[in-house]
Amino acid sequence: MSSDQNTQTMKPATAAKKLGVYLDATPAEFREGVVSRGELSALQADPPQWLRDLRANGPHPRPVVAEKLGVSIAGLARGGVTEPLTTEQITALKDEDPGWLRKERATQAEVRQENVRVKKLHAEQARKREQQAQD
Repeated sequence: MSSDQNTQTMKPATAAKKLGVYLDATPAEFREGVVSRGELSALQADPPQWLRDLRANGPHPRPVVAEKLGVSIAGLARGGVTEPLTTEQITALKDEDPGWLRKERATQAEVRQENVRVKKLHAEQARKREQQAQD
């Protein structure tokens, strides 16, 4: 990837994060250069085969692994998953359904429910304030 003085560029690690792929699994030309915003947009709009393969098969970075398993990144760490996993490994982990994964999924579901409750509460409080301001 080339660098242009007038174009905003980013480090390969940042681009990999935005693309949702594990940097160490990307081609050397990607890791060793810089990525412009235009190049990133082009990769997102029309991903090359290496990017499609990485997204489909991995290895996946922790945020993607966490999302695919339905847990938080911290939950992965608590479960002892600290390395990138392939899609095959993620599927095997889902099939195995260890106790830590069930617990972390339940925790994540509780967090989501609490976030919804707080959002509704804030919306109701805002409505009340707005109503009081009109009165």
